[in-house]
Amino acid sequence: MTKKSNIAFTAPHFAASQVGLNILEKGGTAIEAMVAAAASIAVEYPHMNGLGGDGFWLISEPGKAPVGIDASGVAAKGATPSFYKNHDAIPSRGGMSALTMAGAVAGWSEALKISKEWQGGKAGLPLTTLLDTAISQANWGIEVTQSLTDASNKTFDDLAGDENFDQFLIKGKALKKGKILKLTALSKTLAHLAEKGLDDFYHGELAQKLAADLEAAGSPIRLEDFENYKAQRVTPLSVTTSKGKLYNLPAPTQGVASLIILALYDKVQHLGSSDADMVHLLIECTKQAFIARNNNVTDPSRTPVDLQQLLTDESLNEMAHHISLDTAQPWPHVAKPGDTIWMGCCDSEGRMVSYIQSLYWEFGSGIVSPQTGIVWNNRGTSFSLDPSSNQYLAPGLKPFHTLNPAFAELSDGRRMSYGTMGGEGQPQTQAALFARHVYHNQPIDKAIWLGRWLLGRTWGDESHNLKAERDLVEYVGESLVARGHDLVTVDPCNELMGHAGAIIRQETGDVTGASDPRSDGKVYLGNV
Repeated sequence: MTKKSNIAFTAPHFAASQVGLNILEKGGTAIEAMVAAAASIAVEYPHMNGLGGDGFWLISEPGKAPVGIDASGVAAKGATPSFYKNHDAIPSRGGMSALTMAGAVAGWSEALKISKEWQGGKAGLPLTTLLDTAISQANWGIEVTQSLTDASNKTFDDLAGDENFDQFLIKGKALKKGKILKLTALSKTLAHLAEKGLDDFYHGELAQKLAADLEAAGSPIRLEDFENYKAQRVTPLSVTTSKGKLYNLPAPTQGVASLIILALYDKVQHLGSSDADMVHLLIECTKQAFIARNNNVTDPSRTPVDLQQLLTDESLNEMAHHISLDTAQPWPHVAKPGDTIWMGCCDSEGRMVSYIQSLYWEFGSGIVSPQTGIVWNNRGTSFSLDPSSNQYLAPGLKPFHTLNPAFAELSDGRRMSYGTMGGEGQPQTQAALFARHVYHNQPIDKAIWLGRWLLGRTWGDESHNLKAERDLVEYVGESLVARGHDLVTVDPCNELMGHAGAIIRQETGDVTGASDPRSDGKVYLGNV
């Protein structure tokens, strides 16, 4: 008889999943495993995330309220509207797009403090152990995936002209699947952090190198911005439905939108009786959630309402009144792009992590620090230069984030860490896999690989219509069009739909999980 698993790790690249599982098998905590995998995925999927980007953590210890970590960067002190006085909008690439601090590494550090608290103040696994595999992966080289190839081809014209971007090219040309890409500068940087500690990124030699390289590239970021940055523990948003209690992160993330979609679906799902009804209702719930999100989500200091108020019965019932089983609400509203990775895990003590790490667009700003090999994010392009906008640029504030790791404590005792990449698609994919698995009893792997849909934009996309994979269109498309949806068919198993994953722990302690066939990922299960 096969022994049941009590540990699990899932990531959109199999190598990062294996790194995470190895740490769990060594007795490491879920947090330690996630830090190791976060370093690995920064190497293996450099187009989607990295040390020059942001991170968001949702951490659950059995019997205790989940804890969030906001490791997103703020606008530099010099990132003022006057800095962009000759521009109608913040440039999307280049030095001027690199205007927010990178928070990911500070998030690793803050999470490891929680891990240490779990272990009664003991140090846990050394940083050298956690970063060792990522260092080797970068030094010996990674095999270029189709996802990385596509990103390289897409960004080549914009980014290849910068000599510092050469590390993401092979002989000056776009990357080809199957080739080996060595990231030796990044390997040395990771080794430096392993030796000196993560704080060196903000207060040491590494900070000085990064600040100098960013200034030389035309970024407003200076050493002072590194020294003043801290990741923050935050209280997650939550909503209770008929299925349990759902958690996600507060502003500046769109976590509230993810919670609204599922809370609304909980109120209207009884109206439907078919697969087409499920998809239609989730899309209509998404529209209500996005309207609320766009009106309210900005830097935490200037949200017009307490986002938790949007999750009250009164607020949700008002939104539900606008949802019809028979008719699609006209669309679009302004969409939010984005690109990232999501990973989840569970250790032998039942501690679970839902984690997101991102550069925003593929290769972020395109600015590569020549001294460190780190590519910097362009998340600050989510700011606006319009003084009337709730995203108006100001130093010290955070831009809007599509990133939002999800977690649920179900009424039957199951605990579920889940999420995806995909900008505007993140809340929609979360809703699809959760509804299929929790409301409609599909196995979690099937809930993820079945055909999906996307309303609005995702990473690398400009249109705002409803896109659906062909295998889904074949059995619900006609019904959706009849209700007024502007439907476009895309190829099945399409990366456009994001890279989803989930880890589920039963009340018995048994653990299962799934990874998305749209990615290069894999879920690994084990026992300790």
